[in-house]
Amino acid sequence: MEILRTTAELRSRLATRQPVAFVPTMGNLHAGHLQLVRQASMLADCVVVSIFVNPMQFGPNEDFATYPRTLDADKAALQAEGVEVLFLPTVEEMYTYGLEQATRVEVPGFEGDLCGRSRPGFFTGIATVVAGLFNRVQPDMAVFGEKDYQQLVMIKRMVRDLCMPIEIQGVATMREADGLAMSSRNGYLDAAQRDRAVCLYQVLSAVKAALESGSRDYALLERQALESLQQAGFEPDYVSVREQLSLRVPGPGSRRLVVLGAATLGSTRLIDNISLSTT
Repeated sequence: MEILRTTAELRSRLATRQPVAFVPTMGNLHAGHLQLVRQASMLADCVVVSIFVNPMQFGPNEDFATYPRTLDADKAALQAEGVEVLFLPTVEEMYTYGLEQATRVEVPGFEGDLCGRSRPGFFTGIATVVAGLFNRVQPDMAVFGEKDYQQLVMIKRMVRDLCMPIEIQGVATMREADGLAMSSRNGYLDAAQRDRAVCLYQVLSAVKAALESGSRDYALLERQALESLQQAGFEPDYVSVREQLSLRVPGPGSRRLVVLGAATLGSTRLIDNISLSTT
């Protein structure tokens, strides 16, 4: 596995290799990340993984400084998966003129909705860094996890709107044995919080079951879900039923739905989602 740190090195290395499948990450890799790498390996002989903790997507009171960084373990895991190239850019490489002067990419409709309500600038930060990574790697395909569902929908739209010649593939959320969605931030949970954390998945599953049973009072289901999370000791941000492809509020004819939720347990913010099709 080659480890490259500059755009010039990366482009030189990939100039004659096609096709390329790309997996952008922030490191602290777990089984869910490695599943993305395996999917990428099925799509192309050359797999590029990036590790970059992106300061632009963190708010002033969020965990950028303490976000878990486990580079040695990450390198070993990627080596074992047969990754060909690991791209490790610095902040200066990604934002040559600094964060304040960086050109930003904003996809309308994501700031101020769902996670964007409580994390201003978050989705602009993601769109900006992913666009920058795409332009550096110039992959044929890129693979993202469905756990970050709002992010996945946004990236698909950005690629379409900007006519980027990249196929975006989503991979189903990897879960622990009890159903908790795998996440780097799960490591922040103490033992008691870890036991309770699965309640987010259980609450979303209950909403899914109600929808599959014919309920269409979305507001009531969302309100009941928030109450359940509060009773379980969470500080809920939102639970929302949306259309899968657009993330719009469902209409009378909506059949492909996704139930999304975000809540804080202790100091740890957790997100999850479950998709379903109704008749």
